[in-house]
Amino acid sequence: MPEDSSSNPLFARLKVEAVYKRFGETVALDGVSLEVGEGEVHALIGENGAGKSTLMKVLSGAHRSDAGSLMLDGQPFEPSNPLNARNLGVAMIYQELNLASDLSVEENILLGREPASYGWISRCERRFLAKRALEEIGQTRMPLDAPVRTLTIAQQQLVEIARALVGKPRVLIMDEPTSSLTQVDTENLFGVIERMSQRGVSIIYISHFLEECKRVASRYTVLRDGRSVYTGVMADATLDRVIQLMVGRKVDEIYPHTSRSRGGALLELCDVTGLAKPSCVNLALNAGEIVGLFGLVGSGRTETLRAVFGLDRLAKGSVIIFSREATRLTPAKSLANGIGLLSEDRKEEGLLLGRSIADNLTLTRLGRLTRLGIVNGQAQTTVTEKWMTKLDVKASHATQPVGELSGGNQQKIAFGRLLHHEADILLLDEPTRGIDVGSKAQIYRLMNELAEKGKLVLFVSSYLPELLGVCDRIGVMCRGELSEVRSVEKWSEPEIIRAAMGQTETGEAA
Repeated sequence: MPEDSSSNPLFARLKVEAVYKRFGETVALDGVSLEVGEGEVHALIGENGAGKSTLMKVLSGAHRSDAGSLMLDGQPFEPSNPLNARNLGVAMIYQELNLASDLSVEENILLGREPASYGWISRCERRFLAKRALEEIGQTRMPLDAPVRTLTIAQQQLVEIARALVGKPRVLIMDEPTSSLTQVDTENLFGVIERMSQRGVSIIYISHFLEECKRVASRYTVLRDGRSVYTGVMADATLDRVIQLMVGRKVDEIYPHTSRSRGGALLELCDVTGLAKPSCVNLALNAGEIVGLFGLVGSGRTETLRAVFGLDRLAKGSVIIFSREATRLTPAKSLANGIGLLSEDRKEEGLLLGRSIADNLTLTRLGRLTRLGIVNGQAQTTVTEKWMTKLDVKASHATQPVGELSGGNQQKIAFGRLLHHEADILLLDEPTRGIDVGSKAQIYRLMNELAEKGKLVLFVSSYLPELLGVCDRIGVMCRGELSEVRSVEKWSEPEIIRAAMGQTETGEAA
């Protein structure tokens, strides 16, 4: 593996040498090597399907490698399961949440590591340890007795992080840890990472946000097609160079944007108010444009899309589709009207993880694939394979369960369902969350092509560079209200953040 020799760690806390892992005919890891120094933050970068998740599952004890060796502090490291790996000092924070939804915050943080004596759990000590873990990530107000299912996704992510800190790990693996966090929580997390690094904890940091990697990591390794292709100093990395290493080719343009004419109104929101959120949203959206919605967590962005699609009831107001007022909105009616929704929570709402890729991709539009009420399996497979090729989905076959795919490839399938449905109005809630840079560019290009064809894209994102790079107009939500909508050239990142926080130009509360 090519490497900047000046970047070698003085002491390898974790050493991975020529690790292989195969699943049937699929080679997931093809001789991966990696070294992480004591107290080092090491970024692991690669496309979806490059092998990052498989490597992390090998390190965390969820999988056993077929060949190769693992060393931890100079000793052989062969975890038999995740709990064994945690006891040996390697903890993992997965991108997809793994919490017991009906248990409390306190119970989840200590799950599997409960302090006990003679078989009896010490509730006082458990509470103390849970509080200490939350304090370490700046979450002193987290309700310890609240069931996890009552928390927001961002809060659940913080519970996952706190749980990983309980065992005082020697190596902590973070897989997209900021994907559901607010800017404030992200800054708190970066502070935690810095403190842990200073204490000698080694951290493997996986993120598709390269600016985050540059912020926290000293070195990085790029995986491509199951191989480690380069290790270097993070401070010297450029976006173009990293992307080229990831995809094996040069990506000419991250944010494609062609000139296109705006058509008539396809969707109008008139005083749209939900039972909780949003509050009185007014917005006219036209054919051939991409409109972005930005706001802090809890601002009402997601609730606005859910209300338009009919998932959440309206308290008042109206939704006008193709110049006709939609009454008693339901998802079925929305689909029939040519509206498609991509949920931010693909695991719980976006996909049927136990069903095949083909079923998930064609589910909302089976008419042309059925005869006498029976699905033509061959026709369904053919259509699915067409979209898999177009979206560059890394999978064994169309009948593979979608739950076996990487998170990014699952997201592509959820997006592909809207393309197969031929929706005219696409409601996209965080469509690039958990997707690598090359795949993001592909999604942006598809969004641009859809707008060129006269379709409307309403695009919720927490990532300002993509909103500014892709959208024609951007609206900002604050406390449930749509505060301002401007053409993209009239916004800057500081202005958007200020509007999202309800601040005036002088910094006073609006």
